[in-house]
Amino acid sequence: MHPPCLIVIGGATATGKTGLSLQLAQRLPLSILSADSRLVYREFDIGTAKPTVAERSQAPHYLIDICHPTTTMTVAAYQQQAQTLIKQLHDSRERLPCLVGGTGLYISAVVDGLQIPPVSPQAALRSQLLQLGQAQCHAMLRQVDPTASDRIHPNDAVRTLRALEVAYVTGQPLSRQQGKRPPLYPILYIGLDSDSDVLKTRIAERTAHMLAQGLVAEVETLCDRYGADLPLLQTLGYGEVLGYLAGDYSLAEVEQLIVQHTCQFAKRQRTWFRKRPIAWFDAHAATLLDQVWAKVVDFLSSL
Repeated sequence: MHPPCLIVIGGATATGKTGLSLQLAQRLPLSILSADSRLVYREFDIGTAKPTVAERSQAPHYLIDICHPTTTMTVAAYQQQAQTLIKQLHDSRERLPCLVGGTGLYISAVVDGLQIPPVSPQAALRSQLLQLGQAQCHAMLRQVDPTASDRIHPNDAVRTLRALEVAYVTGQPLSRQQGKRPPLYPILYIGLDSDSDVLKTRIAERTAHMLAQGLVAEVETLCDRYGADLPLLQTLGYGEVLGYLAGDYSLAEVEQLIVQHTCQFAKRQRTWFRKRPIAWFDAHAATLLDQVWAKVVDFLSSL
């Protein structure tokens, strides 16, 4: 039994975070908490590279398949569920919580204790703002919350809408409501990184595997069930296949697009994670497990 603590494994997509967590689970009694913004949704399996049933049987997994595809998992809701699970694991002292994923904001919500304004998505307000266009929305944000507008890229529609939403609902700028309250328990933050060329090869291999597993059929089923305008179907991997089903691309072109877009996404992830105080490891090092294990042992022995 160890004192309350948290192990985090973060990094870009396709760096092998799930595999590493399962290897560690063979040496430690771990409970794995997913930190991936799409794994929370049921039925989105192949295109999200969701851990298989066999993989999940190797250690308890949480925060996977907890949301219906037509609902929205907010960062605040994710944070609350993750914090509750971590506390339960700390209280039981039976397993160590291990937060694993590539959604930086989800990880930050837990590791940094982000103070998130309790404002749920406002569909009507968002619809009105979207009709104005991103340029006008960002200009509006500069008026109501110049601090937030300086932090948010003019082309970042998601964060722009959220900042405006919070400002209009609460009457206070988002920048004044944000803060951090880090948890008191020790945290070991492990990061997996990869050479860009090697990572592109991994992404290409994984994309080919997804298509061979039946990604197109998965998208067809989801379209039949929820309609092609479901927001989740516009995300990476799914949106490109929608283009194929609409006759816009060949299957070979779809594969190339998914690889291209995933590489671009991975680049943004790497940029985000590099700003964090993380113990970095080469994702493809032959001795990766031994290196990480030594770091984990040092961390646990210091508690």
